[in-house]
Amino acid sequence: MKTRLLGPGAPSVSEVGFGGMPLSIQGRPDEKTAIEVIHAGLDHGITLIDTADVYCIDDNDIGHNERLVRKALDSWSGDRNSIIVATKGGLTRPEGRWERDARPEHLKQACEHSLEMLQVDRIDLYQLHAPDHYVDIEDSVAALAELREQGKIRWIGLSNVSVEETEKAAAVTDILTVQNRLNPFFREALETGVVEHCRNRGMGFLAYSPVGGGRLNRKLPRHQTVTRIAREVDASPHAVVLAWVLAKSPNIIVIPGARTVQHVVDSTAASGIELSAEQIALLDAAEFSTA
Repeated sequence: MKTRLLGPGAPSVSEVGFGGMPLSIQGRPDEKTAIEVIHAGLDHGITLIDTADVYCIDDNDIGHNERLVRKALDSWSGDRNSIIVATKGGLTRPEGRWERDARPEHLKQACEHSLEMLQVDRIDLYQLHAPDHYVDIEDSVAALAELREQGKIRWIGLSNVSVEETEKAAAVTDILTVQNRLNPFFREALETGVVEHCRNRGMGFLAYSPVGGGRLNRKLPRHQTVTRIAREVDASPHAVVLAWVLAKSPNIIVIPGARTVQHVVDSTAASGIELSAEQIALLDAAEFSTA
């Protein structure tokens, strides 16, 4: 597995990470299968796991994915210290809805709960899950900076942010990473300059939903351009799309999710795909309908 720098002062991690959300929301597999999926990813070279307190069914299930990640790491035969675990705070799941709460007091409580769920003394990368329209992002980030000063988190990241919001946060404290959506269907992270902004500042960009997520990724095996290139490079359509996302900038790390061992192993194969300039241009120009 090839690696990329996570951010300033941080180590390199696998360029294909693991997004934990599908293992804990509606349609999730049983715990034994979920742990097998995580183990398969780790055994194939993944060294970055991305989770969140709200990867769960509802507020009664908060921390489900973090507990799952902890159990998988505890039972894995490899070197636990080689794995970076990133989690997030700033959302809630009342009755299964996704709502924002980035008040400093909520973030501090959420971090304490995440420490308990992961059973660690310090979280590697703690990310603001999303800005709260009722709270200045500077206040939210200041709470994370306080947590870092207390030794409860090592690095601070942001998610679902604009360039302007990233700059406001960076004026308060050092920001290691930004995690936004990026796939061929939704390219706003490229079009609005977020990826470039992160690259210029040496920050890692964690691309979530890198193959479209949900129903959109099921379109890929029928996409003419994607399947053509998949045949040329002898890879799956999903792995080709992951390789395209990685090719957009050297600071991008993709974090696809998976519910099966086969799926996570296929995702790791993207690291070995070298798309030609012509293939990248074809994918750039292709239409990816969300209809």
